[in-house]
Amino acid sequence: MSNIEKRLQELGIALPTPAAPVANYVPFVRTGNLVIISGQLCLGIDGKLNDAHKGKLGAEVSPEAGQAAARNCAINLIAQLRAAVGDLDKVVRVVRLGGFINAVPTFAALAPVMNGASDVMVEVFGDKGRHARSTVGVAELPLDVAVEVEGMFEVL
Repeated sequence: MSNIEKRLQELGIALPTPAAPVANYVPFVRTGNLVIISGQLCLGIDGKLNDAHKGKLGAEVSPEAGQAAARNCAINLIAQLRAAVGDLDKVVRVVRLGGFINAVPTFAALAPVMNGASDVMVEVFGDKGRHARSTVGVAELPLDVAVEVEGMFEVL
């Protein structure tokens, strides 16, 4: 078992089966030492959307539920990353995360919601998990999910 797999186990994080694309794109692209992963929705380990993670931040979705949704997105990113490289110990660095928060126009607490994803990367990968990040509020996301997160990783 790899060091990162052991760390996931210690944290009580089970990786789901990576979600298949729902449109004309691929789940990840590897070019050189970079793996770019398409936006991952906040689906749970069972591949289903929790009702608490459906809708808009500042309306139906609480900031705490938004953070939990972002956490799910990060776990789904790691599952796709494992599918891309096999061994998560090959991860050199989490380079960048991009977060899309389904929010009402007046919801300004986007960064704390996105911390749900960023925190997972640091918990799992340690200092290699510290990354650059963009967080954007959007009017709508697929399946009316609260959060979607994409990522870029440097690998061996």
